[in-house]
Amino acid sequence: MSGPSPRRDPLTFTEVFDLPVAVDLRTAARALGICTQTAYRLIHRGAFPCPVLRVGGRFRVPTTPLMRTLGIEERPVYAVDLEAGMDSAQDHDAL
Repeated sequence: MSGPSPRRDPLTFTEVFDLPVAVDLRTAARALGICTQTAYRLIHRGAFPCPVLRVGGRFRVPTTPLMRTLGIEERPVYAVDLEAGMDSAQDHDAL
């Protein structure tokens, strides 16, 4: 007989950006700051805040809609300020 599962802290902003294309329900619940039991209840009520896929006997949550639910818009992870790079190159050429 097992006791209650240990409490898991919500995912950090950095951890959210490291998520794969789809995550398990436990990870999605952590990202939303809710417990897994609440996530299951919301799914069964049709009230989970983003799309949920049933794959076999498990639930998977696509990461992009999950991030949008959290108010995080997609953005390139390795964004580069091209104008700043061009200014730097022009300065170098002037030398």
